[in-house]
Amino acid sequence: MNKLIMGRYLPGDSLIYQLDPRGKFLLTFYFVGIVFFANNVASYVFLMAFVLFAVYLSKINFGFFIKGLRPIFWLILFTVLLQLFFTPSSHPIWHWGFLTLSKESMVIASYIFVRFVLIIFISTLLTLTTTPIEISDSIESILKPLKKVNFPVTQVALMLSIALRFVPLLVDETTKIMDAQRARGVDFGEGGLIKRIKSFVPILIPLFVSSFSIAYDLAIAMESRGYKDGEGRSKYRVLKWSKRDNVTVLVMLAVTIILLFIRSY
Repeated sequence: MNKLIMGRYLPGDSLIYQLDPRGKFLLTFYFVGIVFFANNVASYVFLMAFVLFAVYLSKINFGFFIKGLRPIFWLILFTVLLQLFFTPSSHPIWHWGFLTLSKESMVIASYIFVRFVLIIFISTLLTLTTTPIEISDSIESILKPLKKVNFPVTQVALMLSIALRFVPLLVDETTKIMDAQRARGVDFGEGGLIKRIKSFVPILIPLFVSSFSIAYDLAIAMESRGYKDGEGRSKYRVLKWSKRDNVTVLVMLAVTIILLFIRSY
């Protein structure tokens, strides 16, 4: 399995899979929003417990969620270090030059780290349990009212769906090209920073060629199947809202109320 998990779908039949993709899509963004309401240890522990429980209900190996952190590991580390050593404090416990370490900076840095983990975990849960087609149909259904103002809802939904699916495909192609280069004796980890950057240049041209080839094959496949966007298209899978989706919304509201209660103490 490639390191990049975002955009990949894992077949399954757990409770999370059975939820309406529109609900999962909206509630995922809603959860990302309420994460920023957490302001103390208890609130972050509560949100982490909720996410881990959702992961447990999905019946997906926890290792996949850890892999979801890898693509942005350096971004997380950079952000945490910025908060750790550049947060101003009147009572530093360590100081050297322009670097300052304090209890406040350690607390803020830990909160930032947990926020990243929560957001990546819940986003990974969405993509692992929802097919790109379901995500596309969800976006189209959610944005449907905008059709009244001539907004290209169908085209936007299709574009986002293809873009989401293209990310892991391009990563797979990059891995294949790098493996082929390594078989010819290229070492991507050798030398200084400039030399490493130069070693990646020969990857770009075949990657662009492969990308256009994939896009061309997709266009031919859509054209040969008589694809037409806009009105008049029927759907093989019709989205249906069920009682379990209502329960999920109520659970998320309960989580919000509990979180607001915890953050006030």
